[in-house]
Amino acid sequence: MKRFFKDSVAVLLGITLILATACTPATTLQPTITQTPSTVAIRAPVITPGGPPVITPGGPQGPTIVTPPVIPPVTPPVVPPVVPPVVPPVVPLAPVNLGTAANFAILAKSGISTTGTTSIVGDIGVSPIAATAITGFGLIMDASNQWSTSSLVTGKVYAATYSAPTPTSMTTAISNMETAYTDAAGRTLPNATELGAGNIAGMTLTPGLYKWGTGVTIPTSVTLTGSATDVWIFQVGQTLNLGNGAQIILSGGAQAKNIFWQVAGQATIGTTAVFNGNILCKTAIVLNTGATLNGRALAQTAVTLNANAVIKPAP
Repeated sequence: MKRFFKDSVAVLLGITLILATACTPATTLQPTITQTPSTVAIRAPVITPGGPPVITPGGPQGPTIVTPPVIPPVTPPVVPPVVPPVVPPVVPLAPVNLGTAANFAILAKSGISTTGTTSIVGDIGVSPIAATAITGFGLIMDASNQWSTSSLVTGKVYAATYSAPTPTSMTTAISNMETAYTDAAGRTLPNATELGAGNIAGMTLTPGLYKWGTGVTIPTSVTLTGSATDVWIFQVGQTLNLGNGAQIILSGGAQAKNIFWQVAGQATIGTTAVFNGNILCKTAIVLNTGATLNGRALAQTAVTLNANAVIKPAP
């Protein structure tokens, strides 16, 4: 019993000591308050261009009003309508108007001569030269003295020295021939210029206007292909030569009456060659032995023949 009492007193004394030590002024305890800030999730405002203003939380100055930028609407580019190009209508080449010169197979200003057996289908005539410049034909004067005939000519022969109205008619025909030459030479917008450097042998030429500042030679043959109404005009700045045995071949219905050779120099058709078209020549036209002309020989000087065939085209 005594021992138990001693132990209890000891315990009480220990507690008293601890309390006294803890409560001394030097170690006065102050309560500590720790504040943990709350975590607030702030979502970024979604700003839509062109939309309404958005108010965002601000700092010490208060909330911030964010006005979205105004973006103008996107205007699509203006695409002009596709307009097809305007293609001008193709205007067919007009034939050369020969006037009353078209009545002749051969027409010349200074003479027509022939040797050998020549055959001409169509009228022939000279002006202003006299009938004496028509040689080799054995002319027989008609009783009217307005024309003459020849066994070599299926047609009539006219000269400026025959009786009226022949002189006036011949003057008109010569004038029309010169006008036709000027017309052919003055045509513009050629389909081709200087074709073949003047050598068109072996070529096939479609209707149109062809121009050379030089001479033209056809040593073998050339083909003109087109319809019965198509027109060819050849502007030759110097001489024209169709070689011996060569031909101007027509195909597809092409007609000699619609082909015009305007020649500034002499035109020569070689031996046994075959020429198709109307020759409008500033100087002389020469047909060598056996050559054939399906067309007209219209010369501003003379025409020389040698056993040839000349056939004026039908109208």
